[in-house]
Amino acid sequence: MPPVVGVTFGDGDEPGIHAMREDYVRSVERSGAVPVVLPPVSPEDVPPLLDRLDGVLLSGGVDVDPALYGQAPHPKLGRVDRRRDDFELALTREALRRDVPILAICRGQQVLNVATGGTLVQDVPSLVKGAVEHDGPEPRWRRAHRVEVTAPSRLSEILGQDAFSVNSIHHQAVDRAGEDLVVSARCPEDGVVEGLEMRGRRFVVAVQWHPESFWNRPDSFQSLFDAHAEACRANGR
Repeated sequence: MPPVVGVTFGDGDEPGIHAMREDYVRSVERSGAVPVVLPPVSPEDVPPLLDRLDGVLLSGGVDVDPALYGQAPHPKLGRVDRRRDDFELALTREALRRDVPILAICRGQQVLNVATGGTLVQDVPSLVKGAVEHDGPEPRWRRAHRVEVTAPSRLSEILGQDAFSVNSIHHQAVDRAGEDLVVSARCPEDGVVEGLEMRGRRFVVAVQWHPESFWNRPDSFQSLFDAHAEACRANGR
């Protein structure tokens, strides 16, 4: 039986519409796992939901409500979705409690950080001195800046390299890392956190860029999804 990976998604641009990019689904499929899309339901539904999953992928999306990490809204704060925040925080905390493998991408990295007591930079361009472009133009797979990965780390092991270029589609980032999270990658030009992981777990790896956008390109980050799927397969239910 292939592992089943729950992939979070949130509101689209129109009220009452849920949306998720196909890239996430295809990346999980290519890893040999079965993707199951998770809408933002009640936090009370998380335990029975996780009973049916072998792993979790926290996807990208809108800003996390700063009230959840004890801050007032910054003037540059974008749209937030508190229903999604509450669901994904509950999902992340329960997955950590059960040691369910987690791969977190972009907003997902930020959710993981907040779920473990960390804080966020609400607007990189205005709050990070000398910030490079972190919210580049289309196409989504356009590489925008360099990332340096700490070795040894799970991320270094998975990617097999310690420096490379990534795409970048975000204006928020990790500030203070949450409990038991280790910073595994940064943008060398401005120090923005590009990777987090939690050691001593089956799999807790987060990246700030969008590896799923490369699923159909030769220069992909498919090894991230493959490693997550392997951890999910070993997890089993």
